[in-house]
Amino acid sequence: MIAAFLPGFALGLSLILAIGAQNAFVLRQGLRREHVFAVCLVCAVSDAVLIATGVAGFGALVIAVPWLAPLMRFGGAAFLLAYALRSLWSAWRNNGALDPSDDMKKSLAATLMACLAFTWLNPHVYLDTLVLLGSVSTRYAPRTAFAFGAMTASLLFFFALGYGARLLRPLFANPKAWRILDALIGITMMLLAAKLVFEN
Repeated sequence: MIAAFLPGFALGLSLILAIGAQNAFVLRQGLRREHVFAVCLVCAVSDAVLIATGVAGFGALVIAVPWLAPLMRFGGAAFLLAYALRSLWSAWRNNGALDPSDDMKKSLAATLMACLAFTWLNPHVYLDTLVLLGSVSTRYAPRTAFAFGAMTASLLFFFALGYGARLLRPLFANPKAWRILDALIGITMMLLAAKLVFEN
């Protein structure tokens, strides 16, 4: 179980760490201390549904189409490499700092609608969960442990980001903090891509 849980946790965490609209939204809500629990819960539950679908659906598909697993393995490695290069480029070029808006508070309904849009209208979330996590899960047994690892990473990350945001306000006002985080994400993604390519 642990042998499958830990890689699922590591990959799930690496994917979710990438700076994007959803994470920026959660971070902003945390900094403003507005509907934090609901936002974190919606993000974590959405990820859990997508991860479960990717692991279950892709596993069944691989059994029916044996050549699909190697194709997705190398496709996943290429995607990770592209993600890594994008993160490293962002670390090299980015000069922006987090600047949460101080506009009027929004209702819970409006906030959750925005959260759902950031989550479900993002094409990368489908590549990460349905394709990449689903593909990699076929290399571990039981796949459910791999899936729970990725779900746990998602749950811990969103709640840590949402509730820990107030502690990060001074840090992420500095553009260098974003650049360091992007660099770490890029290195992690490159290592995961290499592991997919060179493992038997």
